[in-house]
Amino acid sequence: MFIDEVIITVKAGNGGDGAATFRREKCIQFGGPDGGDGGRGGDLVFVADSNINTLIDFKYKKLFQAGNGENGAKKNMFGKFGENLVIKVPIGTQVRDMETGKLLLDMSIPGEERVLLRGGRGGLGNTNFKNSIRRTPTMAGKGKEGVELRVKLELKLLADVALVGYPSVGKSSLINKISAAKSKVGNYHFTTLEPKLGVVRLGEGRSFVVADIPGLIEGAHEGVGLGDKFLKHIERCKMIYHIVDVAGIEGRDPIEDYERINNELTKFSQKLATKKQIVLANKMDLIWDMDKYEEFKKAVESQGNEVFPVSVILGDGLKEVLNRTWHVLQETEREELEEEADIIDIIKANKIRKEPFVVTQDEDGVFVVDGSIVDGVLAKYIITHDDESVVTFLHMLRNLGLEDALKDAGVEDGDTVRIADTEFDFVE
Repeated sequence: MFIDEVIITVKAGNGGDGAATFRREKCIQFGGPDGGDGGRGGDLVFVADSNINTLIDFKYKKLFQAGNGENGAKKNMFGKFGENLVIKVPIGTQVRDMETGKLLLDMSIPGEERVLLRGGRGGLGNTNFKNSIRRTPTMAGKGKEGVELRVKLELKLLADVALVGYPSVGKSSLINKISAAKSKVGNYHFTTLEPKLGVVRLGEGRSFVVADIPGLIEGAHEGVGLGDKFLKHIERCKMIYHIVDVAGIEGRDPIEDYERINNELTKFSQKLATKKQIVLANKMDLIWDMDKYEEFKKAVESQGNEVFPVSVILGDGLKEVLNRTWHVLQETEREELEEEADIIDIIKANKIRKEPFVVTQDEDGVFVVDGSIVDGVLAKYIITHDDESVVTFLHMLRNLGLEDALKDAGVEDGDTVRIADTEFDFVE
């Protein structure tokens, strides 16, 4: 089954907490702090794997999380680092942020390894908080939580040449003829229901990849006939084979077919409209009026494109097409589709904005303090419930503006204030 779009949740590993422990040994009754640091969380890594050609592995599993770092321990023992999570995707996969739609990673190089999310750092043990005033710190650093994102994986086939044209004009027959691909062929529309790749080998060191795209119809750029799902697969190609049934055996006009398909390419992407085209006037073995071909050739060449008369079934004219293709490919650079966004900016944009201090009053008259500053301190430090730890915690918040925020909210001497699960009486 060919799956080219999935939505998954990815999460970096959490950092381990630092330890708030003290040296306790025989004959040493009051040893100093000896808490070790927590381990860093694992990274989330994407790898472009040439052995994978679909996103089917992501159809049922939706959460991918790297390993968490272990907590620090006594005797200054550091926590173990979390294990990295490696996610293998097909070459040509783009990773997009679901909230903003911006491109995060473009995995277009075989074997390429890219880190999307770094693991959270480990918290500091209480040995790091010891100073000349605080000799026995009971506070330790809290491990940083790993970032979580919802992302969309989009596979865009990495081919050199894309085949476009109306259904049943001979695209599947062509890719079967010039490569080892085994596209299904039939005398009915939409024989090809999913893109297929074929490798064309012209000799030692001379080969290129062709993508057989399901037949396009009018309105494809808006999704008619799943056209928009297929058009994205030709955005990466260097050039286009535009195949037209020049004999018009189904009663269609070749020039109108050619112009309508180009119109769909233009409406979907201006980049597609400017790509080099080689137009294959197919089914020349069935044409009875050569003036019809000459008229078609004149119309195509007036737009700056080359025309090659071919019969895919008989193999006539294909050698000339392939040789010309090789020379065009050598002169054409693969263009960048889109610039990658800065992951740090995306993470900041996705965060819920909070005021520094938010003071509300509950039904019992207790003033409850919340806000981004409180969250920041609680996320950074482990606050135990001994007096020293609580006092240190409150001094931190006071230095960051807590007292002014409480006064602005109308708190007076003797009022009860609650922060997280700690309550105290306000004294000015």
